[in-house]
Amino acid sequence: MLKLGCHLSSAKGFLAMGKEAVELGANTFQFFTRNPRGGAAKALDEADIAAFLAFAREQGLLPIVAHAPYTLNACAAKDNLRAFAKETMLDDLARLEHIPASLYVFHPGSHVGQGVEAGIALIVDMLNTVIRPGQATTVLLETMAGKGSEIGSSFEELRAIINRVDLNEYIGVCLDTCHVFDSGYDIVNDLEGVLEHFDAVIGLERLRAVHLNDSKNPFGSRKDRHECIGQGHIGQEAFARIINHPALRDLPFYLETPAGVPGYAAEISLLRQARNAG
Repeated sequence: MLKLGCHLSSAKGFLAMGKEAVELGANTFQFFTRNPRGGAAKALDEADIAAFLAFAREQGLLPIVAHAPYTLNACAAKDNLRAFAKETMLDDLARLEHIPASLYVFHPGSHVGQGVEAGIALIVDMLNTVIRPGQATTVLLETMAGKGSEIGSSFEELRAIINRVDLNEYIGVCLDTCHVFDSGYDIVNDLEGVLEHFDAVIGLERLRAVHLNDSKNPFGSRKDRHECIGQGHIGQEAFARIINHPALRDLPFYLETPAGVPGYAAEISLLRQARNAG
């Protein structure tokens, strides 16, 4: 069964997100833990969470993905920004203990001139602070496009982070199709080779989720501009191969395209047809 979801607004609560996902034809979803450009998170509604969990188990929506805010930069140059990243992730992971087996994805960060090695050291320091034995959530490093001083645009950089996290059994990877394509991994013409390289460097057992996004920019552009499925430089045929590949087909896939909620239903239908045809 194709596990396919989209990014939804958490403003109305978990149960509302679950119902909206089902209405769109999805069987999972992703949400921001708080305002993606801010820091505050609203109080947990335990009744809403309990109702959601009952609905999610009935509908087969789990696992869901929580996405950290874009403002979280674990390797920022300023102490206060790194402190915000740690406090935010600690709070997010504590909240996610209420939703067992969740996935928590974050952008590793931008070293802003400090250098890749220094940036990796700071990311590792944060992860070693926030990850606790026995936690219910797996933390996912997202593959990045490589714009600016982003860390995580190469599999080797992600591996370097994983190697130095003490409790790295709680660490996985979320592969973003737009990001890897923009960073120079040719998933259009050499998907097999890209996955073999991923397996050799990181290990496919670490790959826990996939963000499905086409790219507005050509291969290797390092730009990170998402496009609707089949309307960018990756193309519909490549997405059919991705969702049907034996190493990927059982993973959960999440749309983050500019189609937004109004267009997600059509994209979900398109991808389900591609899965059935494959």
